[in-house]
Amino acid sequence: MRKLLHRVRPPWRRPRRLVLALSALVVVAGLAGAWLLLRGDEPAAASTTTATVSTQTLKQTVTASGTVAAATTADLSFDVSGTVTRVLVEPGDTVKKGQRLARVDDDVLQAELEAAQSSLDAAESARSEHVSDGASDVQLAADEAAVLAAESSLAEAQDAVDDAVLRSTIAGTVTDVGIEVGDSAGSSGSGQPSTGTTSTSTGSDTSSGTITVVSTGHFVVDATVSSSDVAKVEKGMQAEVTVSGIDETVYGTVAEVGLVAETDSSGAAAFPVTIEVTGERDDLYAGTSADVAVVVSQRADVLTVDSRALGTDGDTTYVEKVTDSTTGATERVTVETGETSGLVTEVTSGLAEGDVVQVPGFAGPGGSGGDEQMQEFQRQMQERMQDGGGFPGGGQGGFPGAPQ
Repeated sequence: MRKLLHRVRPPWRRPRRLVLALSALVVVAGLAGAWLLLRGDEPAAASTTTATVSTQTLKQTVTASGTVAAATTADLSFDVSGTVTRVLVEPGDTVKKGQRLARVDDDVLQAELEAAQSSLDAAESARSEHVSDGASDVQLAADEAAVLAAESSLAEAQDAVDDAVLRSTIAGTVTDVGIEVGDSAGSSGSGQPSTGTTSTSTGSDTSSGTITVVSTGHFVVDATVSSSDVAKVEKGMQAEVTVSGIDETVYGTVAEVGLVAETDSSGAAAFPVTIEVTGERDDLYAGTSADVAVVVSQRADVLTVDSRALGTDGDTTYVEKVTDSTTGATERVTVETGETSGLVTEVTSGLAEGDVVQVPGFAGPGGSGGDEQMQEFQRQMQERMQDGGGFPGGGQGGFPGAPQ
């Protein structure tokens, strides 16, 4: 009985072999990963393509970002004082140049107009009497001055009556109405249109005293250019605009380059640049973000090569020129290069149009067959573990591919 008890292992000692086996598997997994990274029996597989040397238009651009805005915005307000009696438009209405938008009570203005007319009549009558009576030249000169003053007052009174009706100075769309019937209008606004800036306000705000009209179909892009690039940008340069939500490129022209720097979101100095969009568009909307590429230089028929084909050896730039398309044979050719634009580089000597050059490319380590070799390695590991042996491969420590 004592002998039997001595041979029976306690339950807490039985899993030891299982624990050791699991630990070995963890080590094996790590060594397998290291084997894939460090094995030297197969070099990295490399693949190459070719590119043809060609001539094209080479552009140098300055990039900018900005926002689409209506080409013209008019913030219109009354130039006379009075109580608003009628508002004839609402946001979204399309208006013509000169169309009535609102009016104020003109009773007082009409009375002032009648008084100015009466003053002019009196001045003219007095002048006529003095002429008939043979009055002195001094008196006649005074009469003439009085008539001129009365005529000026009458013209001003007539303008005031006309200004009692607020009219649009541009054709476009009403975007904001900041007045209501009963409001007291003042003479705080000039009613002159501005270019490239958009006025914003809430439609229910009656304190602004303005009606905003924006041009339709014609747009600008209000952008900013970094201080390091602004010297390259000039009025009249062509621009290519990428607008959010539009697949095709929108073209425009630099209309204005600001002289006073602003501070961008990163705190760096940037200069405002206005791009006038070419033609009439019905697919653009004010407030949409846009990226701009201003073409600062452009040369046609420039010999170019894929930039990836270029290699350097010290101070020498070269390409691998394909000499036999059947065998893929190449020769190293020294080239001289110029400007780089996008993925191509100008070639000034060493190549001719139509030449084919090699463009190197690379694949991952191990090349093809790596999966099958890894599977075989794992199979061998399982067999060796079951037999209680070491790692497959016979190298030092059982590590495959290790030096003997």
